[in-house]
Amino acid sequence: MARPSKYSAEFRSDAIALWRASAGRRTFKDVAADLNVNPETLRTWVRDADGRPVSAGASQDTEAELARLRAENARLAKAEKGMAAGAGDPASGSGVFRPGDEVKTAAWDFVSAHAEMFGIKRICRVLEVSRSGYCQWIAGAEARAGRQFEEDALVEEICEIHAEHRGNYGVLRVHAELRGFGHTVNRKRVARLMRKHGIAGRHLRKKKRTTIPDRLAPPVADLVQRDFTASTLDEKWCGDITYVQVGAAWLYVACVIDIRSRRVLGWSMAPHMRAELVIDALQAAVVTRGGDVTGVIFHADRGSQYTSAAFAQVCDLHGIRRSMGQVGSSYDNALAESFWQGMKRETIHQRVFVTMSQARLEIFRWLTYYNARRRHSALSYHSPMEFEQHHHKTAKLSLAA
Repeated sequence: MARPSKYSAEFRSDAIALWRASAGRRTFKDVAADLNVNPETLRTWVRDADGRPVSAGASQDTEAELARLRAENARLAKAEKGMAAGAGDPASGSGVFRPGDEVKTAAWDFVSAHAEMFGIKRICRVLEVSRSGYCQWIAGAEARAGRQFEEDALVEEICEIHAEHRGNYGVLRVHAELRGFGHTVNRKRVARLMRKHGIAGRHLRKKKRTTIPDRLAPPVADLVQRDFTASTLDEKWCGDITYVQVGAAWLYVACVIDIRSRRVLGWSMAPHMRAELVIDALQAAVVTRGGDVTGVIFHADRGSQYTSAAFAQVCDLHGIRRSMGQVGSSYDNALAESFWQGMKRETIHQRVFVTMSQARLEIFRWLTYYNARRRHSALSYHSPMEFEQHHHKTAKLSLAA
């Protein structure tokens, strides 16, 4: 009899959808690295699911997306004349600038352009500039060209980093990524180049509250007291629920985060906000840590899902100590709140999903990317999984010593 997989059906389904969405642009090895699974395991999942839809309703989702695109095309076709791209622009060769508005060249460029006709000495006298200064400028031409070449190459790399991270990275994370690639570059220089070329990260939007407290639930102590630090992995976890608009409905997402490494150990998504949602996320976190999590503190708000008897029973089963903040205080679960802000800023900024499968795929893609590759400011700009690898290496060296 085959041994049951440690990965949930939900995780496998989302992993297959992520691979298919790459459309051959990424290898099994690349996608599996973000998922933290063996490439052959992912290959097996895809092979077994080949020819079958990843989730029920996928064909209907495709039809709905096609209908939306057709409607958008029809709307654009009926758009008012003169509103198309380039409408109202002046004709080529027309006199846009009045005489005298022409842009003047730099003095040294002017000298170089007319030196053969009038001579350097005469032009410098008329312009009241120094001949020695012009000679120094000529002597430094090669060095300037070299610096410009380096700057152009740096801008190109900044653009690649910005595009790879889907426009989410600002100055600090772009600078950390460049440093991670071995570049010795000043942060202010990166900021200047990004500002000059109009490259910017995404910014926060106002969030909505999701916690629905159960006033009759038994009291649970706050074991964290807003101290979102930990000396080792699996000392403290925290979790929360958020929701994402999908058409006229909502997709709810629950997560479990290791406070030390900021890694999302488990998550679950569903069109409901029942206790099963947070239980599935917690059980996924337990599996990620190998099943033995006795003594870990799990901190959450006082939402009815976390105060339910079913959730308390699962915590007791695994030896997890529950901790809860005060009602109506987002600061008591600030780390999880900040995590949701980052996810929404980088996945659904000014956007509404049309289908559930589209929303699931986008969120799943970001969660795996966050764990494996997204640089975190609280981790000296390492990704959570990279930080855990360094943590394990340090622990081994300490034991060897």
